[in-house]
Amino acid sequence: MRAVLTANLLGLDGETGWVGGLNRVIGQTLVMNGPDLLRAQLASGRPVLLPGVWDPLSALVAAEAGFDVAFLSGYAVAGSYLGMPDVGLLTQSEIVDVARRVRIAVPGLALVVDADTGYGNPINTIRTVQLWEQAGAAAMFLEDQVFPKKCGHMTGKQVVPREDWLAKLRAALDHRTSLFVTARTDARAVIGLNEALERARMARDLGADALFIEAPQSIGEMEQIAAALPGCTLVANMVEAGLTPLLTPTELGELGFSLIVSPVTGLFSVVQSLRESFAILRREGTLRDHRERLVDFSSFTDLVGLPAIQRAERNYPS
Repeated sequence: MRAVLTANLLGLDGETGWVGGLNRVIGQTLVMNGPDLLRAQLASGRPVLLPGVWDPLSALVAAEAGFDVAFLSGYAVAGSYLGMPDVGLLTQSEIVDVARRVRIAVPGLALVVDADTGYGNPINTIRTVQLWEQAGAAAMFLEDQVFPKKCGHMTGKQVVPREDWLAKLRAALDHRTSLFVTARTDARAVIGLNEALERARMARDLGADALFIEAPQSIGEMEQIAAALPGCTLVANMVEAGLTPLLTPTELGELGFSLIVSPVTGLFSVVQSLRESFAILRREGTLRDHRERLVDFSSFTDLVGLPAIQRAERNYPS
């Protein structure tokens, strides 16, 4: 994966205070790979905000908005690719196929790819790491749920014994090349916050790059997490209507969280827009009087790269 950053390696958005996108930075350029880009942005000391994407088109829109790091959400891919909920039905090969297609469409986007439980035991997890790196992923999330897993904000989750998860995590760390590995625990909902904190400490001691305690239910719990894990890169999962309070990147940064994931914002926005537009189409038979709801034809073809293809056609007439 290739991406361009200014020589200061930060690309900070001075107005908002969190790390901004590549098309907002200027100056001397430096080529970096995806994992290095993510690490450099985290090293800035500012929160890094990742929109959730689920296919090449959503990734193109994220890049157009100025994001240069995004999260390939298992929840979003299960919904869009399968039309099913995030309850462990999405397979390893299905999500890695989406990751490859996103990387082809948006090669400058550093992609954090959800890896669920590693898709089996530690040996399967090694295979997952290999596939993720071959697909060009910058990072993976590896969680401790019992398979088949569920979305972290659903009820009915179970977690495996500590040693089972840590074995998979150790296998991932031992066999990665440069992949950024985030250790996620869902123990807060199943056993309690103290157990989740202990699992996170163990993952830290193994060398995980970031720690993700899923679904804390109050700002007080988030403060406890940050206090128990000083100096660590902490993930906050901002799910609209989820269990965790919705906070801004600045507010989360003040609490001690630096990797901020907004996994379903785009997906929920698209579904709501489609519902409204299709309801109008069903009722009126056309959106002729509602053109403001639609992107125009040339804007869409520009987004998906038609001008580049037209230039190639002129260069190679047949």
